Amino acid sequence: MERLSLQGKAALVTGASRGIGRAIAERLGRDGAGVIVNYYPGFHQEAEEVARGIVQGGGSALAVEADIADPAQLRRLFAVTEEQFGHVDIVVLNAANVKHGTITDTTDEQFDELFATNARASFIALKEAAIRVPDGGRIVAISAGLTRMPRPGTGVYAASKAAADQLVRVLAHEIGARGITVNSVLPGATLTPALIQAGQAVIDGEIAITPLARVGTPEDIADIVGFLVSDQARWITGQTIGAGGGMF
Repeated sequence: MERLSLQGKAALVTGASRGIGRAIAERLGRDGAGVIVNYYPGFHQEAEEVARGIVQGGGSALAVEADIADPAQLRRLFAVTEEQFGHVDIVVLNAANVKHGTITDTTDEQFDELFATNARASFIALKEAAIRVPDGGRIVAISAGLTRMPRPGTGVYAASKAAADQLVRVLAHEIGARGITVNSVLPGATLTPALIQAGQAVIDGEIAITPLARVGTPEDIADIVGFLVSDQARWITGQTIGAGGGMF
């Protein structure tokens, strides 16, 4: 995809140390945005590598540790972004807690963990973004294709992501008059560390049901986000955009 200029913009990307989040941070950095590379505790080295790569490419980036399931740490991310760049123009909510299990086997504690990271954190981040992002800003939530594809063992995870999608749709109406767009991107099977770890048999199964006959790459999703946060996407808001190669 053609590079879209984000010169002078500041972006906060959660869960940006690897996989889809890393690809998004790198894409926005190449497009000229200053990037806060958020990472979960334990992924310092990976996040520093992402930030270093953006800087070496001529951009500006800072790796910042925060567990977004903790409201105080999540809010601090926004404050750090403003301290580093003076403003926050783009917010990409990518960090997620992915746990699978049947509804009957999922414990109350596991339910709370999933909703703390995937639903409550999205609520807090969307609220902070709505307050802090200036007119004309961009907010993107990375959701999941599983919200459209019921599969055994994914009910609670998909429900937690679907809750965030609903917040996105409503927030788009609440702040649209300020020219701020709010959208969700729903990746299908994507070649992240988790999918690679699942094994080739699982990957082959996903390929078999995908019209484009391959799994996605983190860069596929990053290019969609790169477009959504650009001025070219100014007329797209309140959408849940399927990004699964036609799978759903």
